[in-house]
Amino acid sequence: MADKTQEIKRLLQERLAELEKERKALEEALKNLGGKARAGARRGRRGPGRPPGSGKKRRRRKGGTRGEQAVKIVKANPGISAGDIAKQLKIQPNYVYRVMSELVADKEVKKKGRGYYPA
Repeated sequence: MADKTQEIKRLLQERLAELEKERKALEEALKNLGGKARAGARRGRRGPGRPPGSGKKRRRRKGGTRGEQAVKIVKANPGISAGDIAKQLKIQPNYVYRVMSELVADKEVKKKGRGYYPA
């Protein structure tokens, strides 16, 4: 039994050596054709995600970005709350909180209590 196991191991190792030689020869041929050899590369299948150029083009809003719109509202209404800004922009308050935190970090507006003021 041990002899058969040793024989199988030897045959597998020989076959792996043959395959390694063939892989190297194929990589060299690909390199000569101008391609790039990659270990474990999948052919004919793309990885997860969208292929380049398949996404929708982003369009800019007429009134500017949400941040720009929020700054205009704050300048027009000092002390306004995030909920009131959300109502005027007709968007969800949780999104306004995210936009406003960026504006505060960029020092475009100040926050005092629950209200926002121009910087």
